[in-house]
Amino acid sequence: MKKLLIVLLAFAGFLGAENRFVTIFIQDKPFQAEIADTPEKHARGLMFRRCLKDDYGMLFVFAEEDIRSFWMKNTLIPLDMLFLNNEKQIVDMHCSVPPCRGDPCPSYTSALPARYVLEIRGGTAKKLKLKIGDKIFIAID
Repeated sequence: MKKLLIVLLAFAGFLGAENRFVTIFIQDKPFQAEIADTPEKHARGLMFRRCLKDDYGMLFVFAEEDIRSFWMKNTLIPLDMLFLNNEKQIVDMHCSVPPCRGDPCPSYTSALPARYVLEIRGGTAKKLKLKIGDKIFIAID
């Protein structure tokens, strides 16, 4: 039992040390976004999360603009995917993307090159009336 507790505490510490957040403003609404800036974090994304707060998201950060493709493997909740260019303008969106229920999972690809991808709770983009060209404020380089 003692060994299990030590392993669980070490694992919890590992998870906490790895997660970084940034405040993002969509219009005037603040969101806390977990930063995914490594290949491992890109691959895991929001997999296995059972819920997502209204003001929470995940920001995928890449070194340069490129066509981006995402899927919903092992993702349990619908998401909005906002593809952003270097200027943090929305260049494409996929809204209320459903969880993948089987293999193979469909891919959701940006129409234009994107450097960032912001995933937020499904339906949020529609509620905020977001559109291509809207700018998102992110205090990140």
